[in-house]
Order: sequence, then C-alpha cells, then structure tokens
Amino acid sequence: METSPDALVDGVTSESTGLRAIREITYGSIAGMVSKVFEHPFDLTKVRLQSQVLDSTARFNGPIDCLTQTWKKEGVRGLYRGLPAPIVGAMAENASLFLAYGEFQNLIRRVAHRPSEEKLPLYHLALAAGGAGAVTSFLLTPIELVKCKMQVQMLVPQASLTPGSGPRVLPGPISVLFSVIRTTGLRGLWLGHTGTFIRETGGTAAWFSTKEYVASLLLARRLRLQSDTDTPISSTASPTELRPWESALSGACAGAAFNLALFPADTVKSAMQTAEELRPTTKVLGGPTIPKPTFGGTFMAMYRAQGIRGLYAGCGITVARSIPSSAIIFLIYDGLKKHLG
Repeated sequence: METSPDALVDGVTSESTGLRAIREITYGSIAGMVSKVFEHPFDLTKVRLQSQVLDSTARFNGPIDCLTQTWKKEGVRGLYRGLPAPIVGAMAENASLFLAYGEFQNLIRRVAHRPSEEKLPLYHLALAAGGAGAVTSFLLTPIELVKCKMQVQMLVPQASLTPGSGPRVLPGPISVLFSVIRTTGLRGLWLGHTGTFIRETGGTAAWFSTKEYVASLLLARRLRLQSDTDTPISSTASPTELRPWESALSGACAGAAFNLALFPADTVKSAMQTAEELRPTTKVLGGPTIPKPTFGGTFMAMYRAQGIRGLYAGCGITVARSIPSSAIIFLIYDGLKKHLG
C-alpha cells in the first residue's frame, strides 16, 4: 500500500507538533520547579501579609518581621510550609503557559494569514500571552488554594483547636485538598478563581510581552555594537539567539511587570482562600445561610479596611522575589530550548 504525499506531510506535521508540545511541557516544568524552590519562602511571606489585611490586629509589621517570626517559631520547615503544592503548581503553570503561548501564536498566525516562522508583532504576542494565562488560571486556582491554606496553618488561632487534643498536627496537601472537597464540593476548589483569572490573564500578557520587548532591545543593541566596531558575528552564535545574561535580564524585567500589573487581584484571591482558616464564621443551626465571599465584596472590604495600601500588601517582597525567580525561569527555559531544540 502506497503512502500518499499528503498523508506523509500530515504525519510529519502531527509528529513535530507532538514533539514540540512535549519539549515545551518538559522545559517549562523544569524551569518552574527550580524557580519555585528559590522563591517559596518569599511567596509564603506574601500570602501571610495578604491574609492579615482584614484582621483587627496585624500579626506582622512587614515582610522582614514575617520572615523573622516564621524562622524563629517554625524554622526552615516553616519557611517551606506548603511547598509540595506550589511545586506541582509550578510544573502545571509553566508547562501550560509556554505550551499555550506557542499554540495561541500559531492560532493568531493562521487567523492573520502570517507565515509560520514570522515573528509576530508585540500586540499579537501580548494577546497570545493573555490567552495562555487565562487557560492556566483554571489549572492553577485549586493548587494555589491548597498552597495558601497550608501557608497560614500556623496562624490559625489556638482557641479554634480542640482542647486537650495534644500536639498540633498539621494536615498535608492531600488532606487539605479532600477537606475542601468534603466541605464545599469540587466547585469549592476554584474559590478565588476570579482573582487568579485576572492576575494570570493580565499578568502573563505583561510577562511575555515585556520579556520579548526587552529581549528585542538587547538583540538590537548587540547587533549595533557589532556593526559599530566591525566585529564579526560568531559562527556559533545566532544574532537572533539570546545569550544567557540577556535571557536572565529580560526575564527579570518580565517578573517585575507580571506582579506590578494586577497585584490587587492576587491580594483579594489570597484573602478569600484563607478566610475560612483565619476568620471562621459560625453558622447557627436554623439560622440564615452565610453568603459565600465574592471577589467584589472582598475587594471592597479590604479597601475599606486599609485602602490601596491593603490591596498591595506584600507587593514589595513579591516583586523583589519575582525578579530573580523569573530570570531563573527564562534562563533555564531558553538554555534548554537552545541546546536541546
């Protein structure tokens, strides 16, 4: 039986698409896991600062105080409390982000009738990135819910624990996950999704477009310097490939842009996801049903409590950790893509 040329082309295209997807998932997962180990203590600090905005008395005076108290009371283990959930989240987030980003670019090329190898303009890249962030938010919300609940476990008032129950035993990520499902059903895993959706859609658009823009400036600068000095371009270095330090610098700028874009959405999301632990409400038998927290209602409550300052609780330390973290992600991702294809 003969194989038609069209079938052969389709087979090659399908195989190359599958291999590309596997590579994107692998590279994104590795980059995400490495960066998450580095940044987790700072992310824990951010969540704890965000979760105290609606408290009458603040537990921490700022990020340094939060880190110091956590270290003194909980040690290294406390600084990495809830790490398994974000490790899984980093794999899912970065793998889906890079994969969806590439697929949305391909979709835009088909709709706009652009050649497959043509570099898209910045506004198209931002649109593709926003779509990738929207898709990723659905995967990320349940993972972040578990992570945030674990990160505030040690802040739960002692009075809420059963008297005489012995040493405090903290549930792990699986226990937290099933506890949420038992209490609120599967739908409860997406508590705070509006905040995650807003943050990921706008933040990812800022993340990728900032990285691409800064990278283009660095490439143009290198070509200009080589032209001015008549320095020949190395045969082993493509003029369109980023050097390691260029990947890191453009990634660092992207990290800052991501968190500065829509940070209040993340603050509201964290407050919603930790409210049950830190501000539990007691339902009276036969009494009215307690309404579930909403994104808009929580936003207004936080604004009335502490104004704009409250909505940006933890922003400083988040931006400070996102700069090196994002630099690590793109350094690893671009390096793997350059050397492994």
